[in-house]
Amino acid sequence: MVTALQGLTCIEISRVLPGAFCTRMLADMGANVIKIEEPHRKFPGGLGKEKWRRASFDRNKKSLFLDLKLPEGQKILHDLATSADVVVEGFRPGVIKRLGADYETLSNINPRIVLCSLSGYGQTGPYSNMPGHDLNYISVAGAQDLIGLQGQPPAIPLNLLADVASAALHGVIGILTAIIAREHTGRGQYVDVSYMDGVFSMLSAVPQIADYLLSGTVPRRGEGVLGGAYPYYNLYKTKDEKYIAVACMEAHFWENLCQALERPDLSAYKFSQEHFNSPSDEEWQKAKKELDDIFISRTREEWVDLLSSYDVCVSRVNSVDEAFTDVQCIEREMLQEKEDEHWGKIKQIGIPVKLSDTPGIIRSLAPKPGKHTEEILTSLGYSGYQIQQLIEKKVTRLES
Repeated sequence: MVTALQGLTCIEISRVLPGAFCTRMLADMGANVIKIEEPHRKFPGGLGKEKWRRASFDRNKKSLFLDLKLPEGQKILHDLATSADVVVEGFRPGVIKRLGADYETLSNINPRIVLCSLSGYGQTGPYSNMPGHDLNYISVAGAQDLIGLQGQPPAIPLNLLADVASAALHGVIGILTAIIAREHTGRGQYVDVSYMDGVFSMLSAVPQIADYLLSGTVPRRGEGVLGGAYPYYNLYKTKDEKYIAVACMEAHFWENLCQALERPDLSAYKFSQEHFNSPSDEEWQKAKKELDDIFISRTREEWVDLLSSYDVCVSRVNSVDEAFTDVQCIEREMLQEKEDEHWGKIKQIGIPVKLSDTPGIIRSLAPKPGKHTEEILTSLGYSGYQIQQLIEKKVTRLES
C-alpha cells in the first residue's frame, strides 16, 4: 500500500509527549521515523509500565539507542542526518546545540533538512528558558482563565491544548509546510513551534477574543456563547445522573428543541449575534432553570432518542468507556486492536485523518527500546566490530 509520506525520513530526539505525538502522526502517514533513545535511561516503574505509553506514541517507529552527549553519538546522528528529511526535538533552547543537532550544524551537513523545535515558550523571549508544562502555557496565554463556570475557580482541562493541539499538531503543520516550501526553494528550514504561541493562535476561534481585540472588552470565565451562559449551548443533567450536551446555536435547531419539549414559549431564547457576553436579563437564567427541570425528568438515552428524532444538536456526554464503545467510534475505526510479539494484543487509538488514496495505517506497534540499533548502524556502514566498540564505549547498546 502506498502511503502519503512514504520515503520521508524523520529523526525524533524527544523524551516528552508532544514530540512523540508529532512524529507518530508523521509515522502513521508513512514516514520512516527513527526515535533516538538514551541508552542508559531508567524507566520509572520498569519497562512493563512504560510499554503502555510507548504503545500509544511510538507505533510505526524504529528505535535507536544513542548517547548524543558523546562525540561518537553525535557522529552517528550526523550520518543519519545526511539522508534525513526532518529532525524533531523537544528540549529547552540551547540543549540541542550541545547535542550537536542544532539547525546550523545539520543544515551544513544536509541543506535540505528541516529541523522542528517544540518548546514551551519558543526559542526567543524572556521566558524561553523557563520550565513548564501544559498548565503553565495555557495560563500564560490566557486560556486557563476562561475555562470553567461563571463565579467558580478556573477548571483544569486535560493536556490537550498546549501539549497536543499547540505543540504536536502545529509541529506537524510546520514540518509539512517546510517540506512543501523545500520543493520551491531547494532548501530545508528551521521550524520554531512554541506551545504558548499555539494557544494564542487557537484563542482566535473564541468569539469573546475577537470582541476583545476589537473593543478591548475583557472576557470573563463562564461568559458568552461558548462558556455556558446561555441555555441553547449547555450541559444538562438527566434522571439517571448522566448528562446530555445541547448545542443549538442555529435558530432552527433551537426551535426544533422547543417543539420536541412542547415548549414553544422558550423559542425566543435563541442565539443572537449580541451574545458574546453574558446576558444581563434574568429571564435567561430562568429559561436555563426551566430546561434543568425538564431534562432531569427522563434518562439520558430517552432524551437522546427523542431529541435526535426532531433533528436537534444533542449528544450523550460519554464516559471514556462509553466513548470507545460508541457505534460512531467503532464505525470510524478510532479504536483498533493490534497484535504485538512482545506485548500481546494492544488497543490503539485509530488514525483521525482519512485519506481516500493514501491512507495512514498502523504498520507496527511500538518497538522495544533499541530494537533497531544494530539494523540502523549496519545500514550506515558500521561493521559488527565497530558496533561492539560503540557498545563498549557506552555510545549505544542493543535491544533491552
